[in-house]
Amino acid sequence: MLKPIYQILPLSIREIIQSLPRTILGSLEEIRIRQNRPLEVITSEQSWFVSCNRQLNTTPKDSVLPSREECAKLLNLLSNHSLYAMEEELRRGYITIEGGHRVGLAGKVVMEQGRVKHLRDVTGFNIRIAREVKGVGEELLPILFGHNQNLHNVLIVSPPQCGKTTLLRDLARLISLGDEKKYPSKKIGIVDERSEIAGCVGGVPQHDVGPRTDILDGCPKAEGMMMMIRSMSPDVMIVDEIGRLEDLYAMHEAIHAGVKVISTAHGHTWEEVSRRAELGDLLKQGIFDRVILLSRRRGPGTIEAIYNGSGKRMTYPSEWATYA
Repeated sequence: MLKPIYQILPLSIREIIQSLPRTILGSLEEIRIRQNRPLEVITSEQSWFVSCNRQLNTTPKDSVLPSREECAKLLNLLSNHSLYAMEEELRRGYITIEGGHRVGLAGKVVMEQGRVKHLRDVTGFNIRIAREVKGVGEELLPILFGHNQNLHNVLIVSPPQCGKTTLLRDLARLISLGDEKKYPSKKIGIVDERSEIAGCVGGVPQHDVGPRTDILDGCPKAEGMMMMIRSMSPDVMIVDEIGRLEDLYAMHEAIHAGVKVISTAHGHTWEEVSRRAELGDLLKQGIFDRVILLSRRRGPGTIEAIYNGSGKRMTYPSEWATYA
C-alpha cells in the first residue's frame, strides 16, 4: 500500500520512513515534510518527530531536517519532472498519486486577477495515506434505506480526519453493488472534486467504489452534479464536503430531479451545522432524511448520533460502529 508513496520520496527520506517500526507504518495517516524543519509522521494515535538516529520522539529536538534539495527532488518525482504538466494541481494545492494517496502542497502563492494562479517555491508537503476500509458502511444500510427499499438523502458530518470520506467511499461501493435479498443495486455518480473519494489517477479509480459507479474527477461539485445528471442519469449522487451556496443550489436541483444525494460536511454537532447559513437552511427544510455525526472518540468513524429529517435523534445499537 505504501509503495506509491516510497516512489515519490527522495532516497534519503524513503530509507528513513521504511526503517520505522511496522506498527507505525501500519497506522500511518500522514507524512509531513517541511524544508529545514522537523520531519513528522502522524498515526491514528499521535504525531511523532523522526530523529537523526531514526528514533520517534514527541519533541522536535535532534529531528531530521529535510533539505532544500530533498524538497526539490520530491516535487520533481511528484510531477514526473514536468511541473508545467501539473499546473492545475499546483493551483489547487494538492496532487493525487497512484493508490489514491494525496499530497498537499504549501509554498509561495502566485495570484492573477485576484485568484490563485499556481504555487511556486513549494517547501511543505503533507502526504496523506489513503486507506480503503471495506465494510464500514454495512451496519448503516438499514438506517439509510427506508420502506420499500427507498434510499434516503444523507448528510455525514464530522471534524476533519474522522472517517467521513472512508465511510462515503464504502457506501458508494455497497449501494452500487447492491444485495439481491435486501437492497437493490443502484447507479452511482460521484463528483470527486478533490480526487479523495475514488482517488482517480488518469481517470481510473484507485479505490473500489462499486461496479455501477461513474466518476467526474477533479470537477467542481456544483457544475459536476449538473453534468452528471444530464449525461449519466445516476440514481444516487455522492459528493464530499459541501458548503458553498452553488453546491447547495445544485443539490436542490439534483433532489428535485429525483436523484438521491449522499454528502459530507465539516462540523461537530447538529447545532453547529444548523447554524451555518445555507447548510442550515437545507436541514431546516428537511432535505436530508438522515444526518450522521462522526468523531474519533473511539477511533476514526465513531458514530456519535443519527438524526432524522426533522432533527430528532434516532435510536441506535449500544455497540456503535467504529473503524480504524
